[in-house]
Amino acid sequence: MVSCIMKIKHSKQIRISESTTVEWKQSLATIDEMIKTAAAFANAEGGRIFIGISKKGEVVGIQIGKGTLENLVNRIGQHTDPMLHPKITVKKVGGKDVIVVEVKESHDHLVLAFGRPYKRVGRSTVKMSKDEYERLIYEKYKYSLQFDEMICKGASLKDIDDDKVFRFLNKAKKEKRLVVPENTTLKDSLLRLNLIKNGKLNNTAILLFGKDPQKFFVQAKIRAARFKGADSHDYIDMKVFDGAIQELREKALAFIAEHTRHAVFFDANQRFDKWEYPIRALEEMLNNALAHRDYWSNANIHLAIYDDRIEVWNPGELPEPLTPAMLKRKHNSIPRNGFLADRLFYIRYIEHWGRGTNRIMEAMREEKLSDPVFEELSGGLNVTLIGPGKSFEKAIEDQKLHKLDLNERQKKAMEYVKENGSIKRSEYMKLGGISHKTAHLELKEMVNQRIFIQQGRGPSTRYVIYTG
Repeated sequence: MVSCIMKIKHSKQIRISESTTVEWKQSLATIDEMIKTAAAFANAEGGRIFIGISKKGEVVGIQIGKGTLENLVNRIGQHTDPMLHPKITVKKVGGKDVIVVEVKESHDHLVLAFGRPYKRVGRSTVKMSKDEYERLIYEKYKYSLQFDEMICKGASLKDIDDDKVFRFLNKAKKEKRLVVPENTTLKDSLLRLNLIKNGKLNNTAILLFGKDPQKFFVQAKIRAARFKGADSHDYIDMKVFDGAIQELREKALAFIAEHTRHAVFFDANQRFDKWEYPIRALEEMLNNALAHRDYWSNANIHLAIYDDRIEVWNPGELPEPLTPAMLKRKHNSIPRNGFLADRLFYIRYIEHWGRGTNRIMEAMREEKLSDPVFEELSGGLNVTLIGPGKSFEKAIEDQKLHKLDLNERQKKAMEYVKENGSIKRSEYMKLGGISHKTAHLELKEMVNQRIFIQQGRGPSTRYVIYTG
């Protein structure tokens, strides 16, 4: 900006417009307003105040006495907290003196003027709202005020579900990550998990084992919807899930199972399941969202299912220095809720090696699906799994034929039924050029393997695809 001023030495009109980083002042008569503007600049990206410029942008200049600049520096310092020390210079513009007050950006954006916070909106300086200022304070101290370790106000052992605790301990024992003697009391179990401090429960205790966690944390929910098509805002089904973390995960997985495709088929000895999306990827995606979400945020986790994809959004952007691109390669674990993550490690929800997102990628690639998409969106992390689309049915048939020991006639019969809806024994005989007895045995074998279902008796008997 100074270079621009130097170029217009002989102009009566300044060419730098007022903006979020530039303010014009005609004289020092409005010094209190300048101090508020200086604080507003410090609470954003910094800025400059030009004193000696009229509101029309005309260079009117300013008389500078012996103590003018010193007084200006002192007044700004006295009425700002923390104290601002702007750079103040005098420039000749059009042959007249103009004072330039250069304010640098504050590291935490928490500068007050006359005891109040201000911000810059366009060309104006306005008072910051209480909520905005509290949010900035939280941003400054959030890593020293860990939500998961804080005492849960008003919570007692009566708010803890015994069954949830003991199911957790049994799973932790099964995973060989924590062993608590079977006769340990509820309170002692919580003490072993470090969930009681000075006789009071912390937030993690309620998130994991609360009878009604949302009584204390209304934000700890999953909002799930199955939308029409691939881009519609209209939904087929919508639910809001509450409960402890383990319950939230299971309810979300059940919702996904209800609204995505799933094929079941059998051979003589075994059942085979084929899901539209790999279960391991879905579990990891939900584990990460529940473990690493920002529990200070009032937002819920969002689960959105479309025809061609599943998206999970959790409040809270990635902790520095992580970026979405880093999640696709080897990276260290930097948990937002370290204390909670340590407990989820016991039941294998979290591994502490930064491998969760890598496992999602591996699971998708094993099914020959696209890599997941990680992106920071609306103050949170959004993970998208792209589905198989129309190729799912073909993949099912390919896998089914690979798993089942079928001859060529039986494979042709499956294609025939898909085209015509059903097949008679006589049609099967004609299709394969075989005897009545061979047709009977081969069709019976397909019924036993739950490929076909037999409908009717005698000559009217037909065979249709088994649908589970």
